[in-house]
Amino acid sequence: MDEELCFLSATDLRLRMRDKSLSPVELMQAVVARAERLQPELNCFITLCADQAMEAAREAERAVMRGDALGDLHGIPFTAKDLVNTRGVRTTFGAVTHRDNVPAHDAVAVARLKASGAILLGKTTTPEFGTKCLTDAPLFGRTRNAWNAARSSGGSSGGAAVAVAIGIAPLAIATDGGGSTRIPAACNGVVGFKQSNGVIPHSQAQDIFGNQTYVTPMTRTVADTALMLHTMAGAHACDPWSIGLSPVDYVDGAAPRGDLRGRRVLYCVAPPGRPVAADVAKAFSRSLETLTSLGAELEPMSGEGFDVEPIWRAINHTVWRTRFESLAAKHRDELSETFLKQLALAERFSGMDYQQAMFDRTALFHRVQTLLARADFLAMPTLSRTALPIDQDLFGLLDIDGISYDGVRANWFPWTMPFNMTGHPAVSVPCGFGSDGLPVGLQLVGRFRDDVGLLRACALFEQATGLLAHWPRVGGTAPGNAAGPSN
Repeated sequence: MDEELCFLSATDLRLRMRDKSLSPVELMQAVVARAERLQPELNCFITLCADQAMEAAREAERAVMRGDALGDLHGIPFTAKDLVNTRGVRTTFGAVTHRDNVPAHDAVAVARLKASGAILLGKTTTPEFGTKCLTDAPLFGRTRNAWNAARSSGGSSGGAAVAVAIGIAPLAIATDGGGSTRIPAACNGVVGFKQSNGVIPHSQAQDIFGNQTYVTPMTRTVADTALMLHTMAGAHACDPWSIGLSPVDYVDGAAPRGDLRGRRVLYCVAPPGRPVAADVAKAFSRSLETLTSLGAELEPMSGEGFDVEPIWRAINHTVWRTRFESLAAKHRDELSETFLKQLALAERFSGMDYQQAMFDRTALFHRVQTLLARADFLAMPTLSRTALPIDQDLFGLLDIDGISYDGVRANWFPWTMPFNMTGHPAVSVPCGFGSDGLPVGLQLVGRFRDDVGLLRACALFEQATGLLAHWPRVGGTAPGNAAGPSN
């Protein structure tokens, strides 16, 4: 029974807490035990706050017994990626140089989850400063895929995705600067949501006006993403893009009511000239059939204008060089070769290159706006293939169906970066399994600030696929059918 508790949704746990059929202490004991048992195998935590979490659970139980007013997430465990500040709990940014950093304040997203009664279980792994799509770093080693330990968890929110997928905690705070929530979500078969710009305030962004990074929810179900978003969203003085946004009932609005009749979806399997694995293309085709069965009208789009990795690189590498060049000069021996190589690439970009990239970013926004003026959603595979080998080098060759490609970013996740730059909501939802038995993700993109409409479409899709019965089996424990169905 304890293992089954670990796979209950936050939506279900919330109801059980309120009717007193489940104790916060009982739940936390099960979650902590599972985390401690699986951490040596999967390595998804940098810091596990077992003692603090158990004490918070005991206080949560006392509040229930006293009849106190309970928050929406009372007693429910959550994790936070180790890029996100947590008061009194070290936040290392995945770097040896910051291994003893302890923030004095919570990030806004963390503070809001805590205010709703959620309990911090621990800080999940990230590569140094979240700068790549693979979760490994000198500080902690490698984080392994929840379905296959020989594969990568993806990144940079790899630890968050693994902890959710394997039943350690139902809710995770992640981040996404080019796909860092959606990539590991697709690799591990969970829901990774990147909201519209400003929906969740970003209290740590250094360039809040040019920012294209997001603090995001990651969960096992669309309903839990809506529940988490409902708590994290809302205006805050720290983020100008959040100011003036009207409150939205994400929980009710994202419920899978009705169908998708009258909704138009533009779809493309890959930008021109970019590869896609045959099993991913097959899973994507079946996803389109599911959307059609829900009543959606489908129309192909060319994918022209979405080969944006050079734009993303010019912006991000320039930002990284500005942030980290002095750190690298002082602590070169404590930083990974991959991190240093990315900083070195930034030397190629001038101020004019950066500004041209920002002009191109604006043009990309206009292109997406034009597409979504005649459609409700865009659809594409989240990734061009399933999870990469555990020892994949960011600067190494990428294998897709036995063919090697140079450029992991441009060829593995060409579809995630564009929507960081445009600010449109984008989500990866599980849509099937590859020939290797690993999850495949479908990315859906919604109209700017129509996050609730996008989540509702995802909830209908999730309901139609039946994939919530499938979870990874580690150490012989997982509820239901843990094997991926054949594609």
